[in-house]
Amino acid sequence: MSMFSTGILVLTSPLHTLPLRIAPVLSSAAQLVERTLYVHLHPGLNLGSGSQQRPVFIPPLVDLSTVITRLYSNAADICGHLDIRVLLTNVRGQSAGAPNCPFPTPQPLSHSPDVVLTDFPLQDPGQSHQVTQCLQKYTGHCYVCSPSLPSVLLHPQLMKLQENVEGVKEPEGKAEPLETYADVVVGGTFDRLHGAHKTLLNISCLLANRRFLIGVCDQAMLKRKVLKELIEPYSLRVQILQEFLQDIKPSLEVEIVPLDDPFGVSVVDPLLQCIVVSEETKKGGEAVNKKRIENGLPALVLHEIQLLKDAHHTETEEEKISSSSLRSRLLGTLLTPPKDTSHLPPLPYVIGLTGGSGSGKSSIARRLEALGAVRIDCDKMGHAVYQPGAAAYHRVLEEFGSDILNKDQTINRRTLGKKVFGNQERLKALTNIVWPEIARLVKKTISQAREEGKQVCVVDAAVLLEAGWTDMVHEVWVTVIPEDEAVLRITERDGVAAEDAVRRLNSQWSNAKQVEHANVVLSTLWEPEVTQKQVLKAWRLLQKRIQQRQ
Repeated sequence: MSMFSTGILVLTSPLHTLPLRIAPVLSSAAQLVERTLYVHLHPGLNLGSGSQQRPVFIPPLVDLSTVITRLYSNAADICGHLDIRVLLTNVRGQSAGAPNCPFPTPQPLSHSPDVVLTDFPLQDPGQSHQVTQCLQKYTGHCYVCSPSLPSVLLHPQLMKLQENVEGVKEPEGKAEPLETYADVVVGGTFDRLHGAHKTLLNISCLLANRRFLIGVCDQAMLKRKVLKELIEPYSLRVQILQEFLQDIKPSLEVEIVPLDDPFGVSVVDPLLQCIVVSEETKKGGEAVNKKRIENGLPALVLHEIQLLKDAHHTETEEEKISSSSLRSRLLGTLLTPPKDTSHLPPLPYVIGLTGGSGSGKSSIARRLEALGAVRIDCDKMGHAVYQPGAAAYHRVLEEFGSDILNKDQTINRRTLGKKVFGNQERLKALTNIVWPEIARLVKKTISQAREEGKQVCVVDAAVLLEAGWTDMVHEVWVTVIPEDEAVLRITERDGVAAEDAVRRLNSQWSNAKQVEHANVVLSTLWEPEVTQKQVLKAWRLLQKRIQQRQ
């Protein structure tokens, strides 16, 4: 069967049997849907009765929150490529005067469904047509979709599981209700929305009856984050959150605010009743309550959810599903497509490698050289253009005077550096002389590599972006490390004071600014073996791109 972009999965199994069914159901659904899978829960829905089935309200239960957590946890293990969204429009406690139907009109979804799937157990193969028709009508009553939406019964693929499920006894007594609240609050970074975020958001929506307040970390709260340069912009994170929540529970009043400190509005909003935390953030929730009491406000109920384990984590990543792990997996991959380089010969394919002082740029260049790339060291070429007889030599003397010369008539670059440091006008005068000469030598070396039949050149250049040399390369690769680690490396390597190291870094483009121009990002923050794995991944993916171009 062909793949569909977006699907709705209608789960009809009783809540007490669903935990056993989720993994195989998701596995089957992932063979048909490749992008977004909406999950609609209607335990006990009978699609084979022959009569028209209508959606009903499901009360918020503890078992329901368990199922939601299991759904996202299993999805992360089984079908991590799918954007799973558990819909809650039909989940609400009974109250006087409330409407009987959760869907007075069909609910529009952000992604239009191409197929509807169900786990409904078909008792008689002859019922197949009747059940698929009933599923179509039921889904059309709930959500905006095509009247001829294809329907797929997953049950034939789940038959082996049925015997195990039938042995699960329904718990005795009444199902435990979940305490709900008018106003609920959470906080987080919400970078690259993943299963753990979705669990937090879904459970919060389950708990909230009126308003859901979300504090999203802004610049001040991102300073200590791992690979902060790869965190999505605040506006994009908010946009993704809004779309997700509009799908999940459109009746909620959603308020998203920037978080510039660990507390935000949670310690001043008198209407809030509950804060959703994990084992990891529970202490933060307790700190919020301490502040609220100091501010004369009632403490919030702390509703704790479990962390989701990451079955695919590596030794350097956290055991839980986390955004920092997802960011680390981006290292070495193509983040943005290369710009138009039709003005360049296709081979050798030229990588422009840059990064701040102490970032390990040159060590990565040497690793790429060991894999077969021609390394073009722009620092060495910079030294060459200052040599007596070189084109730039006399022009530098004319501009800055003969007092920059050593006794052997070579230019003393330290003396020259003092003349331009902190003086943008004088620095520009120097770079206008030197940078074009370095660029000329780089182009000459690339031409030589082409004549020798080389496939890849790596231009190792600290000033690649500042000098505007991107027109010489097919891709820009940037190496990043945190500033405090860069300062430590510079002081140890060059024997300078920390203040001088900071000044040097501040005179260069920031990591964030460089990453804006990057096609590929790498980091030498961890052990050399980790760096080598990144470089090998980047090299392997690069070879694929070169082959595709040819």
